[in-house]
Amino acid sequence: MGKNGFIPVGKIVGAHGVKGNIKVYSYAESLSVFKPGGLILLINPEGLEKNYKIKWVKPHGRTVLLSLEGVENRKLVETLIGSLFYIEKVTLPEPEDGSYYWLDIIGLSVFTTNDEYIGLVESIIPTGSNDVFVVRNPNKDHDGETLIPVLESVVLEIDLKLKIIRVDLPEGL
Repeated sequence: MGKNGFIPVGKIVGAHGVKGNIKVYSYAESLSVFKPGGLILLINPEGLEKNYKIKWVKPHGRTVLLSLEGVENRKLVETLIGSLFYIEKVTLPEPEDGSYYWLDIIGLSVFTTNDEYIGLVESIIPTGSNDVFVVRNPNKDHDGETLIPVLESVVLEIDLKLKIIRVDLPEGL
C-alpha cells in the first residue's frame, strides 16, 4: 500500500505533444481508476506531493494518455516524468467474488494444508494463463523463494481477515 490509504496506479513516463498531455505507464488492468473529474495524488521522485484533477484519459499503445487540470504545456510535463500516480484505495470498486487486488495479497502468509509455513507473498508475476505468487521465507535454503501458480487446484483459500493463504503444493515445489 502507498501513503496513508493511497495506492500507486501508474508512473509518468513521458510527454505527448505540446499541450501538456501525459504518457503514463499504468499499474492497473483497467482505465477506470483514471476517472475524468477524479482526484489523483502525484508524488515526484524527490517526494514532493501535489493533487490534480483528471480532465480526460485514453489508451495509447502500452501506455495511457491523460490530461490534468493545471498542466498545460510539455515543459511542465517533462518536470513530472518519473512521478507516481496515487489514488485513494476506497475509490476502487469492490473486486468480484473470488478476485482480489494484488495489493491485498502481497504480504499475506502462505501455509500448506498441513500448516507448514512457506513464507510471505513478496510479489506476483502475471504470466498470461495464470498469475504466480512469489513467496519468500528468509529462513529457508535457495534464497527462500517459492513460486506458486495461482490455480484453483493449488490456492485453496485466501483469507484477508486472517491474512493467510492456504495452498496444496504440486509435487516438486
